[in-house]
Amino acid sequence: MINYLSFNHNRGIILLVSAILLLWGCRLHAESQLPLDEIVKKVEQHYSASGFHARFDQQSTIKAMQITDTATGRIYVKRPDKMRWEYDFPEKQTVVTDGRTLWIYRPEDNQVMVGKAPEYFGGGKGASFLSDIKTIRTHFSISLEKPDDRYYQLKLIPRQTGYDLTSIGLSVSKDTFDIVEIITLNSYLDRTRISLTHIAFDDTLNDSLFTLIIPEGTDVLELEE
Repeated sequence: MINYLSFNHNRGIILLVSAILLLWGCRLHAESQLPLDEIVKKVEQHYSASGFHARFDQQSTIKAMQITDTATGRIYVKRPDKMRWEYDFPEKQTVVTDGRTLWIYRPEDNQVMVGKAPEYFGGGKGASFLSDIKTIRTHFSISLEKPDDRYYQLKLIPRQTGYDLTSIGLSVSKDTFDIVEIITLNSYLDRTRISLTHIAFDDTLNDSLFTLIIPEGTDVLELEE
């Protein structure tokens, strides 16, 4: 015969323990969520090295045409304003800037396009904020989206108008404060997602990496502003 008094007593203990564990878990979860300003500070501190490099996977979607392209390669970044993107797939291509000049070198086409970097990387376009992470406070309004277990999700809205870029989403590792994913959206609803892996901070990157010596015989085209 079931002892209902004992059964109800044990059931009450189980419910009480479950409630305590739930509250404890909620408290630990709440304590693991840093305030926005503290997250941004830790990201700035983490990216205080003069440079870093990483592998990237890129997915770009043109909304109006329903076209999605993918690309992979390596990125090198040096503060301030210097970047080098070396694409391995789908074709070899190098995009280099020293903060003033932009070079886009396509060896298979024997072609280099040259332009002014601010015209193409202004307002955070092309993940240019990576070359000086502190600029996100100046150029963007930052909010903290609903985080998941592994990442803080930051949303950046440009403070200035006049750029096609409408928002940037950053996924920041809770463990390392690496920026592991960047999602940009423009006024045409075109979307670019860049995933970064094998991130390594490096104070030894030479400035020569961020200029391009144009190979002899290469066609040179001026980028339209």
